[in-house]
Amino acid sequence: MVMSFLETPVTFGVVLFIILVAIMEAGRRIGRRRMARDAGVLEAGTGAVDGVVFAMLGLLVAFTFSSAASRFDERRAMIVTEANDIGTAYLRIDLLPDTAQPALRDAFHRYVGSRVATFQGNPSPESFNEALARSKDIQAEIWKLAVAASRQPDAPPAANMLLLPAINAMIDITTTRAAAMQVHPPWPIFFMLLVTALVCALLGGHAMLRSRAPNWFHVIGFAAIVTLTLYVIADLEYPRLGQIQVGSMDQLLEESVK
Repeated sequence: MVMSFLETPVTFGVVLFIILVAIMEAGRRIGRRRMARDAGVLEAGTGAVDGVVFAMLGLLVAFTFSSAASRFDERRAMIVTEANDIGTAYLRIDLLPDTAQPALRDAFHRYVGSRVATFQGNPSPESFNEALARSKDIQAEIWKLAVAASRQPDAPPAANMLLLPAINAMIDITTTRAAAMQVHPPWPIFFMLLVTALVCALLGGHAMLRSRAPNWFHVIGFAAIVTLTLYVIADLEYPRLGQIQVGSMDQLLEESVK
Protein backbone atom coordinates (compact mmCIF):
# COMPACT_ATOMS: atom_id res chain seq x y z
CA MET A 1 0.00 0.00 0.00
CA VAL A 2 2.76 2.44 0.94
CA MET A 3 4.80 1.52 -2.12
CA SER A 4 1.90 2.19 -4.45
CA PHE A 5 1.52 5.67 -2.97
CA LEU A 6 5.22 6.41 -3.34
CA GLU A 7 5.26 5.36 -6.97
CA THR A 8 3.25 8.57 -7.55
CA PRO A 9 4.60 10.84 -4.80
CA VAL A 10 2.91 14.01 -6.03
CA THR A 11 -0.48 12.29 -6.11
CA PHE A 12 0.12 10.86 -2.64
CA GLY A 13 0.88 14.28 -1.18
CA VAL A 14 -1.94 16.11 -2.94
CA VAL A 15 -4.58 13.50 -2.02
CA LEU A 16 -3.53 13.34 1.61
CA PHE A 17 -3.39 17.14 1.88
CA ILE A 18 -6.90 17.53 0.44
CA ILE A 19 -8.28 14.83 2.73
CA LEU A 20 -6.80 16.48 5.81
CA VAL A 21 -8.19 19.90 4.86
CA ALA A 22 -11.62 18.40 4.16
CA ILE A 23 -11.67 16.53 7.47
CA MET A 24 -10.68 19.65 9.42
CA GLU A 25 -13.50 21.59 7.77
CA ALA A 26 -15.88 18.73 8.53
CA GLY A 27 -14.79 18.81 12.15
CA ARG A 28 -15.39 22.57 12.35
CA ARG A 29 -18.90 22.23 10.90
CA ILE A 30 -19.72 19.38 13.24
CA GLY A 31 -18.61 21.53 16.14
CA ARG A 32 -20.71 24.48 15.02
CA ARG A 33 -23.81 22.28 14.70
CA ARG A 34 -23.23 20.90 18.16
CA MET A 35 -22.75 24.40 19.54
CA ALA A 36 -26.03 25.51 17.92
CA ARG A 37 -27.85 22.72 19.73
CA ASP A 38 -25.97 23.05 23.02
CA ALA A 39 -23.85 26.08 23.84
CA GLY A 40 -22.34 24.16 26.74
CA VAL A 41 -20.33 22.05 24.33
CA LEU A 42 -17.59 24.66 24.69
CA GLU A 43 -17.15 23.80 28.36
CA ALA A 44 -17.44 20.06 27.89
CA GLY A 45 -13.84 19.49 29.03
CA THR A 46 -12.71 17.58 25.96
CA GLY A 47 -9.26 19.17 25.93
CA ALA A 48 -7.77 16.20 27.78
CA VAL A 49 -9.03 13.79 25.13
CA ASP A 50 -7.67 15.99 22.35
CA GLY A 51 -4.33 16.14 24.13
CA VAL A 52 -4.12 12.35 24.43
CA VAL A 53 -4.89 11.81 20.73
CA PHE A 54 -2.39 14.43 19.58
CA ALA A 55 0.21 12.98 21.94
CA MET A 56 -0.43 9.56 20.41
CA LEU A 57 0.19 11.02 16.95
CA GLY A 58 3.44 12.52 18.19
CA LEU A 59 4.59 9.18 19.62
CA LEU A 60 3.73 7.31 16.43
CA VAL A 61 5.53 9.88 14.29
CA ALA A 62 8.59 9.78 16.55
CA PHE A 63 8.70 5.99 16.52
CA THR A 64 8.20 5.49 12.79
CA PHE A 65 10.48 8.38 11.78
CA SER A 66 13.29 7.19 14.03
CA SER A 67 13.08 3.58 12.85
CA ALA A 68 12.80 4.62 9.19
CA ALA A 69 15.85 6.88 9.46
CA SER A 70 17.78 4.09 11.18
CA ARG A 71 16.97 1.58 8.44
CA PHE A 72 17.87 4.15 5.78
CA ASP A 73 21.32 4.57 7.33
CA GLU A 74 21.74 0.80 7.61
CA ARG A 75 20.96 0.35 3.91
CA ARG A 76 23.55 2.96 2.96
CA ALA A 77 26.09 1.27 5.24
CA MET A 78 25.41 -2.06 3.56
CA ILE A 79 26.25 -0.57 0.16
CA VAL A 80 29.56 0.69 1.57
CA THR A 81 30.24 -2.74 3.08
CA GLU A 82 29.53 -4.50 -0.23
CA ALA A 83 31.73 -2.04 -2.13
CA ASN A 84 34.56 -2.70 0.34
CA ASP A 85 34.10 -6.47 0.09
CA ILE A 86 34.13 -6.39 -3.70
CA GLY A 87 37.11 -4.03 -3.78
CA THR A 88 39.09 -6.24 -1.39
CA ALA A 89 38.40 -9.38 -3.39
CA TYR A 90 39.20 -7.59 -6.66
CA LEU A 91 42.57 -6.42 -5.36
CA ARG A 92 43.48 -9.91 -4.17
CA ILE A 93 43.15 -11.22 -7.71
CA ASP A 94 46.72 -9.91 -8.05
CA LEU A 95 47.80 -12.92 -5.96
CA LEU A 96 46.79 -15.32 -8.73
CA PRO A 97 48.94 -16.33 -11.70
CA ASP A 98 48.83 -13.81 -14.53
CA THR A 99 47.05 -16.22 -16.86
CA ALA A 100 44.11 -16.61 -14.46
CA GLN A 101 43.55 -12.92 -13.74
CA PRO A 102 41.81 -11.63 -16.95
CA ALA A 103 38.86 -14.03 -16.73
CA LEU A 104 38.26 -13.23 -13.07
CA ARG A 105 38.52 -9.48 -13.60
CA ASP A 106 36.02 -9.68 -16.44
CA ALA A 107 33.64 -11.69 -14.23
CA PHE A 108 34.00 -9.09 -11.45
CA HIS A 109 33.10 -6.25 -13.83
CA ARG A 110 30.02 -8.12 -15.00
CA TYR A 111 29.13 -8.91 -11.41
CA VAL A 112 29.27 -5.28 -10.31
CA GLY A 113 27.12 -4.30 -13.28
CA SER A 114 24.54 -6.90 -12.30
CA ARG A 115 24.53 -5.74 -8.67
CA VAL A 116 23.92 -2.12 -9.65
CA ALA A 117 21.17 -3.15 -12.08
CA THR A 118 19.49 -5.26 -9.37
CA PHE A 119 18.66 -2.23 -7.24
CA GLN A 120 18.31 0.53 -9.83
CA GLY A 121 15.00 2.26 -10.44
CA ASN A 122 11.82 0.78 -9.06
CA PRO A 123 12.16 -2.98 -9.57
CA SER A 124 9.11 -5.17 -9.22
CA PRO A 125 9.52 -8.31 -7.08
CA GLU A 126 9.75 -10.41 -10.24
CA SER A 127 12.43 -8.28 -11.93
CA PHE A 128 14.36 -8.01 -8.66
CA ASN A 129 14.42 -11.77 -8.24
CA GLU A 130 15.52 -12.23 -11.86
CA ALA A 131 18.34 -9.70 -11.46
CA LEU A 132 19.36 -11.30 -8.17
CA ALA A 133 19.47 -14.71 -9.86
CA ARG A 134 21.78 -13.32 -12.56
CA SER A 135 24.09 -11.96 -9.86
CA LYS A 136 24.16 -15.36 -8.15
CA ASP A 137 25.06 -17.04 -11.42
CA ILE A 138 28.05 -14.72 -11.79
CA GLN A 139 28.93 -15.33 -8.13
CA ALA A 140 29.11 -19.06 -8.86
CA GLU A 141 31.29 -18.37 -11.90
CA ILE A 142 33.65 -16.16 -9.87
CA TRP A 143 33.93 -18.80 -7.16
CA LYS A 144 34.75 -21.59 -9.62
CA LEU A 145 37.34 -19.46 -11.41
CA ALA A 146 38.95 -18.42 -8.13
CA VAL A 147 39.10 -21.99 -6.79
CA ALA A 148 40.57 -23.30 -10.04
CA ALA A 149 43.13 -20.49 -10.22
CA SER A 150 44.23 -20.94 -6.59
CA ARG A 151 44.91 -24.63 -7.29
CA GLN A 152 47.27 -23.98 -10.17
CA PRO A 153 50.83 -25.15 -9.50
CA ASP A 154 52.28 -21.66 -9.75
CA ALA A 155 49.64 -20.09 -7.45
CA PRO A 156 51.08 -18.92 -4.13
CA PRO A 157 49.53 -20.37 -0.91
CA ALA A 158 48.35 -16.87 0.05
CA ALA A 159 45.97 -16.84 -2.91
CA ASN A 160 43.83 -19.59 -1.42
CA MET A 161 43.94 -18.18 2.12
CA LEU A 162 43.21 -14.54 1.21
CA LEU A 163 41.18 -14.49 -1.99
CA LEU A 164 38.53 -17.11 -1.23
CA PRO A 165 37.46 -15.65 2.16
CA ALA A 166 37.19 -12.22 0.51
CA ILE A 167 34.94 -13.62 -2.21
CA ASN A 168 32.88 -15.41 0.42
CA ALA A 169 32.31 -12.13 2.27
CA MET A 170 31.35 -10.48 -1.03
CA ILE A 171 28.74 -13.19 -1.59
CA ASP A 172 27.35 -13.10 1.95
CA ILE A 173 26.52 -9.36 1.87
CA THR A 174 24.16 -9.92 -1.08
CA THR A 175 21.86 -11.97 1.16
CA THR A 176 22.02 -9.30 3.85
CA ARG A 177 21.04 -6.55 1.42
CA ALA A 178 18.23 -8.61 -0.10
CA ALA A 179 16.81 -9.28 3.36
CA ALA A 180 17.09 -5.60 4.32
CA MET A 181 14.81 -4.65 1.43
CA GLN A 182 12.03 -6.67 3.05
CA VAL A 183 12.43 -5.18 6.54
CA HIS A 184 9.72 -2.58 7.18
CA PRO A 185 7.28 -1.89 10.00
CA PRO A 186 4.12 -4.02 9.80
CA TRP A 187 1.45 -2.33 7.68
CA PRO A 188 -0.89 -1.86 10.72
CA ILE A 189 1.62 0.68 12.07
CA PHE A 190 1.35 2.77 8.90
CA PHE A 191 -2.42 2.34 8.97
CA MET A 192 -2.61 3.44 12.62
CA LEU A 193 -0.37 6.44 11.89
CA LEU A 194 -2.60 7.53 9.01
CA VAL A 195 -5.83 7.01 10.96
CA THR A 196 -4.47 8.91 13.97
CA ALA A 197 -3.49 11.82 11.72
CA LEU A 198 -7.02 11.90 10.27
CA VAL A 199 -8.58 11.82 13.75
CA CYS A 200 -6.31 14.66 14.84
CA ALA A 201 -7.45 16.65 11.81
CA LEU A 202 -11.06 16.07 12.82
CA LEU A 203 -10.43 17.10 16.42
CA GLY A 204 -8.39 20.10 15.30
CA GLY A 205 -11.21 21.27 13.08
CA HIS A 206 -13.73 20.69 15.85
CA ALA A 207 -11.68 22.95 18.15
CA MET A 208 -12.32 25.80 15.67
CA LEU A 209 -16.09 25.63 16.18
CA ARG A 210 -16.22 29.28 17.27
CA SER A 211 -15.01 30.37 13.82
CA ARG A 212 -17.72 31.20 11.28
CA ALA A 213 -15.24 30.64 8.43
CA PRO A 214 -12.29 28.24 8.18
CA ASN A 215 -9.04 29.49 9.66
CA TRP A 216 -7.06 28.71 6.55
CA PHE A 217 -3.70 29.64 8.05
CA HIS A 218 -3.96 26.93 10.69
CA VAL A 219 -5.82 24.45 8.48
CA ILE A 220 -3.28 24.60 5.66
CA GLY A 221 -0.37 24.67 8.09
CA PHE A 222 -1.55 21.52 9.89
CA ALA A 223 -2.38 19.66 6.68
CA ALA A 224 0.94 20.60 5.07
CA ILE A 225 3.16 19.59 7.99
CA VAL A 226 1.35 16.28 8.53
CA THR A 227 1.46 15.46 4.81
CA LEU A 228 5.16 16.27 4.59
CA THR A 229 5.98 14.28 7.72
CA LEU A 230 4.12 11.16 6.62
CA TYR A 231 5.64 11.34 3.15
CA VAL A 232 9.19 11.66 4.49
CA ILE A 233 8.65 8.66 6.77
CA ALA A 234 7.43 6.53 3.88
CA ASP A 235 10.17 7.89 1.61
CA LEU A 236 12.86 6.83 4.08
CA GLU A 237 11.34 3.36 4.24
CA TYR A 238 11.47 2.96 0.44
CA PRO A 239 14.61 4.89 -0.60
CA ARG A 240 14.55 3.65 -4.18
CA LEU A 241 11.10 5.07 -4.96
CA GLY A 242 10.74 8.63 -3.71
CA GLN A 243 12.88 11.74 -3.41
CA ILE A 244 15.23 10.45 -0.69
CA GLN A 245 17.52 8.08 -2.56
CA VAL A 246 20.41 5.74 -1.81
CA GLY A 247 21.05 5.27 -5.52
CA SER A 248 23.95 7.72 -5.47
CA MET A 249 25.83 5.23 -3.27
CA ASP A 250 25.85 2.73 -6.14
CA GLN A 251 28.78 4.64 -7.58
CA LEU A 252 30.89 3.12 -4.81
CA LEU A 253 30.19 -0.33 -6.25
CA GLU A 254 31.24 0.77 -9.72
CA GLU A 255 34.44 2.29 -8.39
CA SER A 256 35.35 -0.86 -6.42
CA VAL A 257 36.61 -2.63 -9.57
CA LYS A 258 38.51 0.24 -11.14
